[in-house]
Amino acid sequence: MKAVRIHAHGGLDVLRYEEVERPRLTSPTDAIVQLKTAALNRIDLWNRQGLTGLDIALPHILGADGAGIVVETGEEVHNVKPGDPVCLYPPSGCGRCEFCSTDREFLCINLRVPGERLQGTYAEYVKIPAGNCFPVPAGLSFEEAAAFPLVFLTVWRMLVTNAELKPGEHVLILGIGGGVATAALQLAKQMGAHVVVTSSSDEKLEMAKSWGADHGINYLKSDFTKEVRALTAKRGVDVVVDSVGGESWVKSLAALAKGGRLVTCGATAGANPPTDIRRIFWNHLKIFGSTLGSRGEFRQLLSFMQVNGVRPIVDQVFPLQETAAAQCRLEEGKQFGKVVLQIAD
Repeated sequence: MKAVRIHAHGGLDVLRYEEVERPRLTSPTDAIVQLKTAALNRIDLWNRQGLTGLDIALPHILGADGAGIVVETGEEVHNVKPGDPVCLYPPSGCGRCEFCSTDREFLCINLRVPGERLQGTYAEYVKIPAGNCFPVPAGLSFEEAAAFPLVFLTVWRMLVTNAELKPGEHVLILGIGGGVATAALQLAKQMGAHVVVTSSSDEKLEMAKSWGADHGINYLKSDFTKEVRALTAKRGVDVVVDSVGGESWVKSLAALAKGGRLVTCGATAGANPPTDIRRIFWNHLKIFGSTLGSRGEFRQLLSFMQVNGVRPIVDQVFPLQETAAAQCRLEEGKQFGKVVLQIAD
């Protein structure tokens, strides 16, 4: 089969489109999926660069998100059969620890995710636990089915499980354009929230408004904390989605109303920002960290998407052999939504 692998960590030049042995079933609970599409995530860039701290056996296939057709299943698999179109729930755990036994395997210390400890989805076929295969929501293309699982699941846990977002609340989303931020915009609007977004790009702010954002703030031109206070009659917002960190962190906390919640899943601008702890306890703020989510939350998300007709925003589709160009677009922050790889027709 064809796949894109890395044989060493480094820049875009380490991505190799090459012939690779097709995966074979080694467990009675596994499935082989012929992938139609795969989607890029920022973690793919960090895995390529060797920045995650994980010991990845090389050569290695990157990619956590994908969608396709089941072609083979182990003898103990009953939830899917050959011919089923599926999207992939990314994480799987050891199956034995306190987290795995309580449907929280995304917290497992031995967590396995395609593209990290497992061979990934930048390939024509992938082997994955059959329990991680879920039906593609009705009406979604394979491009959309690959684009939503990792980021939408993470955002669902942030906004629904942790922040307990309610209709009518105000949400501030930093750095609109990336997969997490655009997913947060879509879910928050579907839940009846009033959404403010930030970006350094006026073009992205206008695109966000076309997708339902109520206000857009260019943080290069004005202080978004002051703008948020002005928009909310000095009250502040109920929820901030901050996967940026860095200098924005202090401003994010300052933009929250009393009793507000900050949810985070990343620190692309810096992981060690200053924090005034007094602001947190004086204003009764809550801070939640999230990555991924449970199978139960994934099922909730699928049902929500089915009922509300939510479709992920697909920025651009590249053929598998142009993976380097696709990662370059993501690396340079040019995208609005998800960058997707086309693997098969």
